[in-house]
Amino acid sequence: MSLVPQLVEARLSSALGEPDARAAVTFLGADRIEVLRFRDGDLVRYATLGMSAHPMTDPAAVVADPVRGPRAELVLSVRPGRADTDQVLRPLAVLAASPQVEGVVIAPGASLDLGEPLWPGAPFGAVLVAEPGGLVEDLELDEPMDPVRFLPLLPMTANEAAWKRVHGAAALEERWLAHGTDLRDPLRAGVPLADSLP
Repeated sequence: MSLVPQLVEARLSSALGEPDARAAVTFLGADRIEVLRFRDGDLVRYATLGMSAHPMTDPAAVVADPVRGPRAELVLSVRPGRADTDQVLRPLAVLAASPQVEGVVIAPGASLDLGEPLWPGAPFGAVLVAEPGGLVEDLELDEPMDPVRFLPLLPMTANEAAWKRVHGAAALEERWLAHGTDLRDPLRAGVPLADSLP
């Protein structure tokens, strides 16, 4: 089981190159979470490491299965230079530790609310968990363990997060697409949320 983080780091490096920085955060009642930073052309990507060491457990389950259950790591991609996005390391670690600390299962379509900006001055205090597979392929593990999925995080403004709660993740993503929203811009404005699309 202790090999999972090593396998995850190898998969991240094969997809994104070698990390150029890393930070570690330890929370009471949880294993250490690392956040790795990768430079990828005109983007910087932050990926968690350690969240997938244990499967996520349905909070309604009476007994946690130490082997079976969904496993994931989180990946955030932004354009560097416009904001101090390196300050996102601790917020990302908080999100990655939440399955251990709070007993939540993080899956595509979920909203994760930090209650504070992702980095100083950020217009985002929440993220939408997107579908995996586009950037980093799932990492298959030995049976009976579930594969590790690498879940992209899409920053949301407070208004977008509230709108998503009512209309759903797919509707918000459609609105972003219709307006040509640059979801990697760390200072972008919220998408228009009027009832009619242009």
